[in-house]
Amino acid sequence: MIPALWLRWQGPLGLVEVVRRMAVDVPIAVVPNIRPVTSGRIDTMVRSALHGVKENILRGEGSDFHQLRDFVRGMDSRTIDWKRSARHGSLLAREMRAERNHHVVLALDNGRLMREEIEGRPRIDHQIDAALALAWAAVIGGDQIGLYAFDARPRLFLPAEPGRGAFARLRSHTAGLAYAESETNHTLGLAHLHQRLKRRSLVVVFTDFVDTTTAELLVENVTLLNRRHVVIFVTLRDAELVRLARVAPASLAEVAAAVSAEAMLKERRLVLERLSRLGVVCIETAPEHVGGRLISAYLAIKSREVI
Repeated sequence: MIPALWLRWQGPLGLVEVVRRMAVDVPIAVVPNIRPVTSGRIDTMVRSALHGVKENILRGEGSDFHQLRDFVRGMDSRTIDWKRSARHGSLLAREMRAERNHHVVLALDNGRLMREEIEGRPRIDHQIDAALALAWAAVIGGDQIGLYAFDARPRLFLPAEPGRGAFARLRSHTAGLAYAESETNHTLGLAHLHQRLKRRSLVVVFTDFVDTTTAELLVENVTLLNRRHVVIFVTLRDAELVRLARVAPASLAEVAAAVSAEAMLKERRLVLERLSRLGVVCIETAPEHVGGRLISAYLAIKSREVI
C-alpha cells in the first residue's frame, strides 16, 4: 500500500522550495512468481511429452474414440469395428486416444506451519510457485484447473475451468491469500474438499506436518480422498533439518538436536511410505525442484489414464 506521495519543486527564482503531500492510498498487488511459466520451459516439456505419448502410448490405447482408419496387417485385431466394417465392405479399425479435459484441483494448506521459511521464503510461497507451474502445464495439456485453500477451515474454492483465463484467475486468487496464524485442520479441510468434488479428479495436496497426531490425521484424510480421486501429496524437504541430523555433534545440545531431527525425518519417511502403499503419489524434494517433479508426475499420471 502506498499511503501518500510527496512532491517537491523549487520556485521560479530558486529561493523557495515547495513540498506537497498528496494522499493516494494505492494498493500494490504482490503476485506469485510466474517466471518458469513465461520462460517457455514448461511449454516445451509438456508439448514434447504429449507428442511422444500421442505417438507411442495414447494413439490406439486410449479410452477416447478418435477416428476410424483402414485396418492393415500388423494392427491389433481387437480394434476392428465389425459393424462399420460390414457397412463399408472393408475392414475398419478404431483409433483411440487419451481422454483430455480432466479436472486438476490444487489444494493449498495455508496454515501457520506453512509460514515457516525454507531457503529464505515461506513454505506457502514455494508451494504456490509449484502449483502455478502445474496449472500452466495442465492448461497446455488440455485439462481444467481449480483451486482450493484451507487452514483452520476452508477459505477458498474455485471450480475447475479450462483455458488460460482460468490460469489468470487462479494466479489472482493465490496472490490474495494471506498468511494465516491458525493451525491447519486437515480433517475439516480435506473432508470439505471431498464433498465439493463431484467428478473424479487429480487432487494435488500441498501441505506439511511435524508431529505424530497431525501425521495420523493427515494420512487418514488423504486416504479417504484417494478412494475416489487420484492424489499427489507434495511436501518440501527442509535442508536445515537434514543438516542437523547428519552433522557430527560437538556438544550435548547438538546431540539432542541431531536426535530430534533424525526422529522427525524418520517419522516423515514412515508417513510418505504409508501414503505410497495406498497409491498416493508422494513428492518430497527441495523447493527448487518441486515444480519439475510435480509436472513429471502429472504427465506420468496423464499417460497412464488413471484419472
